[in-house]
Amino acid sequence: MDWKDVDERLIRRGGLILDLDFLEDYDKELEAMNRGKEGRPFTLTHSHIRFLAVVRYLFDMPYRQLEGFARALHRLVPRLPSGDYSGLRRRILGLDLAPYEHLREVDEPIAIAVDSTGIKVHRAGGWVERKHGKRNRYVKVHFAVNVETGEVVAMEVTTDDAHDSKALASLLEQSEEHGRVVRLYGDGAYDSSEIYEALASRGIEAVIKPRGSSRPDTPSPARRRVVREYLSLGHDAWAGLKGYGKRWMVETVYYTFKRAFGEHCVARTFRNIVKELVAKATIYNMLVNL
Repeated sequence: MDWKDVDERLIRRGGLILDLDFLEDYDKELEAMNRGKEGRPFTLTHSHIRFLAVVRYLFDMPYRQLEGFARALHRLVPRLPSGDYSGLRRRILGLDLAPYEHLREVDEPIAIAVDSTGIKVHRAGGWVERKHGKRNRYVKVHFAVNVETGEVVAMEVTTDDAHDSKALASLLEQSEEHGRVVRLYGDGAYDSSEIYEALASRGIEAVIKPRGSSRPDTPSPARRRVVREYLSLGHDAWAGLKGYGKRWMVETVYYTFKRAFGEHCVARTFRNIVKELVAKATIYNMLVNL
């Protein structure tokens, strides 16, 4: 590993926080946004709002504090208006972020690892209580991760009662928009005949750890081969042969994601929770590829 390169990438991540490159075309962007607009003109550009969104999500900053940050920034850079917290909230929630726009271009087939993790929504008590009758709930964020680059190439957000396997079809469709998927790593939550057959129909090798109760007479031919091989070799030999250790890349991504953004959402409704997690995934992919 080139530690000098690692150090430089970490330094560049710090620079993302105050990346003011959007100032170069600020006036042109603002003019284009207001051309033909009816009513009150925009004073903050979309790129300015994206910059403030990065600050909000990286520092878990409430909107009123974000207004204070914008005021302080205005004092330092008079060209940048501050805005009020309600307007900043509306503009940030209205951002149409693309979490995959910063992915590296690849020509070769890719292997992905899939899993989910819980995100606390203790600030969304009203929505949770109306839906579930309880306050102590969470949402699940499902990632598909490129095991070679650590990039999030697909994501889904569900309530905590959704099984991991239910999100897989969407994760596969999204992943294949960024490269031909040839291998999928997953834990026992994805060990089902339906998933094996779905992967086989797409020409994707399933490297999924069979559950302890898995039987060699399972209906799916694809799953039957894996279960028999697993029982014959034992876990360690099977894992070494299949490279199952690469599945841990998705666990590493979740660890990094939660270190950067915390283990909870600040939004209060499911719709806004999804927007918040998409924004955080967008920033994560930016950080990975700096």
